[in-house]
Amino acid sequence: MIRRLLRRPATWIIVVALGISGAGASYWFQPWRLFTDTVVADTLSSAPQPSRSLAASASDPAASAVVAEGTFVTHEHDTSGTVRMVRNPDGSHQLEIAGLDTSDGPDLRVWLSDQRVRTGTAGWRVFDDGRYVELGKLKGNHGDQVYRLAAGVDPAAFRSVSIWCKRFAVSFGAAELAFGSS
Repeated sequence: MIRRLLRRPATWIIVVALGISGAGASYWFQPWRLFTDTVVADTLSSAPQPSRSLAASASDPAASAVVAEGTFVTHEHDTSGTVRMVRNPDGSHQLEIAGLDTSDGPDLRVWLSDQRVRTGTAGWRVFDDGRYVELGKLKGNHGDQVYRLAAGVDPAAFRSVSIWCKRFAVSFGAAELAFGSS
C-alpha cells in the first residue's frame, strides 16, 4: 500500500508542499528561540536618581542625570526589569535597561512610544498606534543594555518603552516612563 502511494505524483506534491510549509513556518515562528537565551552586560551609567538629578545637574553640569525611569510589566511574554532615560554630560540621551528578563523571540526591538502602558492583553498591541521610535534590535533577552537616542529624538515626547516583536506586532513587555523634575 505504501509503495502504491509513493508512486503517485499527488503524494509527492503533498510531501513537497508540506516540506515547504514546514520550512516557512520554522523561519517565520523560529520555535528554537523558546530554548535560547542571550545575556548582555552593557555598562550602565552611575547617574543619580531623578529625585537628586536637579541638584546634581545644578552643582555639576558635566554629570549624567536620570530624567525618567520605569518598571517593566508583562504583556505577551513574562518580562521584568527596569528602564532609565539618562541625559549624558554632552546633552545626548540614552536608554538603559537594567536586569531585563524576558523570552527570546523573532525580530525583537526596543521602542520608545507615546502610548501609555496598559496591563494585560489590552496592552499587547497599542505601541504602534501612535508615534514611536525604534532604538534598535534587542541585544539580548537577559541582563543590562544601553541604547543611545538619535540626536533629533526628544525623550520628553515619549511615555513608554516596549520590547516589541516587529514580526508579530506585539509587545513582550513595556515600562511607563515617569519623568523627574529635571
